Amino acid sequence: MKKDLLKLLDLTSEDILEILDTADRLKAMKKAGIPHPFLEGKTLAMIFEKASTRTRVSFETGMYQLGGHALFLSAKEMQIGRGEPVQDTARVLSRYVDGIMIRTFRQEEVEDLAKYGSIPVINGLTDFCHPCQVLADLMTVREKFGSFKGLKLCYIGDGNNMANSLIVGGLKAGMQVACASPKGYQPDPAVLEFAAGMEGFELYEDPKEAVKGADVVVTDTWASMGQEEEKAVRAKAFQGYQVNHDLMALAAPGAIVLHCLPAYRGQEITDETFEEHAAEIFEEAENRLHVQKAVMVRLMKG
Repeated sequence: MKKDLLKLLDLTSEDILEILDTADRLKAMKKAGIPHPFLEGKTLAMIFEKASTRTRVSFETGMYQLGGHALFLSAKEMQIGRGEPVQDTARVLSRYVDGIMIRTFRQEEVEDLAKYGSIPVINGLTDFCHPCQVLADLMTVREKFGSFKGLKLCYIGDGNNMANSLIVGGLKAGMQVACASPKGYQPDPAVLEFAAGMEGFELYEDPKEAVKGADVVVTDTWASMGQEEEKAVRAKAFQGYQVNHDLMALAAPGAIVLHCLPAYRGQEITDETFEEHAAEIFEEAENRLHVQKAVMVRLMKG
């Protein structure tokens, strides 16, 4: 595995499965109360340019459980927020800490941290991708079904960072992947180019066509952070893309629903459908902790 986790496009199918296997073992140890201080004496710098609940708590708690220490660094309070070049921040932090997690807007900022730093860099989220979340999604799917073989994953909604990472991660895991997004809101061209070279991918505008026979149905908010002013326009564009009882009736029997959270009930998903699938949605949220611990162990243990 590469020394960083910048995007799932960088990982092989074997890399993804190794992370999931490690996450399974760490989750079992946590449930059994077995100490696992694999990162004792290590420090993770966590840079936040975007607000967070799950990312901060899961990374900080994960480092504690691994015997290490996490530092919360708000970009507003760092020199990077006052114009210090990313490459300088990367080189300074490389002399203080053992790894960097960053949650930001631009993918280029994450790539530059990895380019100029000498320690592992983990992408906690960018506008382009959300690798840790999708690894947690894949972990949840495998827990539910036992394997990825023969499964169909369907994403309904905005072609955002979640769509980009789900397409890549789902295909690399060996699933069929369908994506339904309206015109003007489709996934990144680089991701569609990747998917065009893979078997089992379909891009739709009609969510009813996309969801047919799906074992896993995933959705996300229609307006991500930084898009608040577009909410009204997006609400109109995404009419018909709500995950609800009628849409789920077209999915395979026993299909699960995943959502990276926060969920805006009544918009991308109904309250009824959310609550029917709350068990897997919150297991998915928990699995962020285990997957990220696996990533940190594999990158930072040495």
